[in-house]
Amino acid sequence: MKISARSKVMLAIAALALIISIFVPLWNIYLDAPQYPEGLVLQIYANKIGGNVDIINGLNHYIGMKTLHTEDFIEFKLLPYLIGFFALLFIIVALVGKRILLNLSLILFALFGVVSMVDFWRWLYDYGHNLDPNAAIKVPGMVYQPPLLGFKQLLNFGAFSIPTTGGWMFISAGVLVLIAVILENKFFSKFKKSSASLSVVIILSSLLFTSCSNNKPEPIALNKDACSFCKMSISDGRFATEIVTKKGRVYKFDDVSCMNGYISTQDKNNIAKYYVGNALKENELIDATQAWYIHNENIKSPMGGNTLAFLSKEDAEKKSAEYASPVKIWTEISTFYTNEMKHEGQHLY
Repeated sequence: MKISARSKVMLAIAALALIISIFVPLWNIYLDAPQYPEGLVLQIYANKIGGNVDIINGLNHYIGMKTLHTEDFIEFKLLPYLIGFFALLFIIVALVGKRILLNLSLILFALFGVVSMVDFWRWLYDYGHNLDPNAAIKVPGMVYQPPLLGFKQLLNFGAFSIPTTGGWMFISAGVLVLIAVILENKFFSKFKKSSASLSVVIILSSLLFTSCSNNKPEPIALNKDACSFCKMSISDGRFATEIVTKKGRVYKFDDVSCMNGYISTQDKNNIAKYYVGNALKENELIDATQAWYIHNENIKSPMGGNTLAFLSKEDAEKKSAEYASPVKIWTEISTFYTNEMKHEGQHLY
């Protein structure tokens, strides 16, 4: 059975997207640390490695990771041709116009995507686990495998892995072919209008992405995780705090004062969620913007923040009587520490 002109156009666009993906970065792995405030980036192209490769290789040498060289990967020799093959396949399918070829092309492309991601994960695993035993820096039990997708803390470096221009082009090509297959096989025939069914797909997809990016807090491993600001070990869950950026990066702190100190050096527009420790539970994080606070010098916290956070106003009021201190909200607490930072900065001069 022949496919519609609409599906042929989508195949042509998918082929164009794949061709473009050969010449731009497919994937980026961002690295940030206090000594590199502007961050480092490793760019994965279809045919090479780009970005701050030399600097990253220099850092990797100290922890025993192998150096990265384009010529060491056979994937960079094959990948441009494989992507080109699928671009050509989509064009052929559009010209021939057979539904069976359309279905087959989607299956092959999906398998190619899965195999590619598995190979990428294997590559990250190999480099993160097979370390030189004579490396200058050795941390027992520590591995340095960057995340396949999302954020992971590696010692004092935060690693964030995400598709970039070429990767999104690749994904878009797959989505276009998938839509063509859905339309040609009349999966939405039970709906009165195809536009309504497409709306359902869009809504469900939006809900899926929303549920996958809810910026939930990451549990803090007491006496193991280090504060991202002062580098001290986080030992008391009642005072522990955490921020999650819009990219999903997690930064943990041993005190609300450390969290606000870190925030003062960052663009707040990049922060998605703030969390603080629940004063009534040893290691439970709650939404900082919805919590109630008591600040008093007699509350001894690890780094002098001297602030307790409560899930309810009632709990905070019960404790406020003990310290004869008023109950505060997040904006008051954050403003207080912002002013404290400014005062300390002026004092230094």
